[in-house]
Amino acid sequence: MLARLRLTHRRAVFLMILVTLMWSIAGVVTRHVEAARAFEVNFWRSACNAIALFAILGVMRGPAFLRDLVTARWPVWVSSLCWASMFTSFMIALTLTTVANVLVTLAVGPLITALFARLFLRHRLPARTWAAIALGSAGIGWMFGQEAVAGVSLTGSLVAFIVPFSSAINYTLLQSIAGARSGDGAKSPDMLPAILIGALISAFVTLPLAWPLQASSHDISLMALLGVVQLAIPCVLVVRLSRELPAAEIALIGLLEVLFGVAWAWLGASERPSPATLTGGCLVIAALLLNEVLALQRQKKPG
Repeated sequence: MLARLRLTHRRAVFLMILVTLMWSIAGVVTRHVEAARAFEVNFWRSACNAIALFAILGVMRGPAFLRDLVTARWPVWVSSLCWASMFTSFMIALTLTTVANVLVTLAVGPLITALFARLFLRHRLPARTWAAIALGSAGIGWMFGQEAVAGVSLTGSLVAFIVPFSSAINYTLLQSIAGARSGDGAKSPDMLPAILIGALISAFVTLPLAWPLQASSHDISLMALLGVVQLAIPCVLVVRLSRELPAAEIALIGLLEVLFGVAWAWLGASERPSPATLTGGCLVIAALLLNEVLALQRQKKPG
């Protein structure tokens, strides 16, 4: 049903913004964990994500879902490794540094994605997208530089950097699959199972490091919330949206996760952002508005 849904550009952008809103709750929720630590937090979140995806894909694909899972082609497995890297690195990074610092690091994703799309897909990016990426990157650079000057440990940021790098590979791969589907009409692999395989890989890899498990029922309920609302649902949506929006635009809109996430951590966990973070965030919002307003104006032009 999701695969057959017809989307206009405006609706696709709206859904992508909703995706970033769901992604953004991870930081504030993990700040309320009682007993579980880094690897165990990731294990429970990924395990709950996998359970939710089993249910979602089972409804969407029916009995054929399990057969497709076993016979998945190589792009699915590459994408799976990207998802696993993103799931794991993000949660580990959150335990090593502030929510704002992690999200600031994630926001380099649009630049990496744009470069990958240009290098590997030969996409010609419009000037508005390059300008927006430049402005957004300036804001991110400002925030990161001020954090470094303040003496914040870079370990968490280095771990967090795995996320935008992996997401750039993943978005570029998804875009190439979408291009192949619309180009020669050949049957391309279903990429949705990659999210489930990635969640399973993430859970199994971190289980030995999380043992013995110490999470309370309160912790598990929080991780279940993240597994379903913060991961399973938005990740399924973003795979579908990769057919409607260019990779660079998806990554650019994804910058909203920085603003939403910092705001949630400030309001829900008293993790107040610095003035530099707020300044950089304003630049990011300006970049998003610039890109989308110019896109709408271009669509309204006749011919």
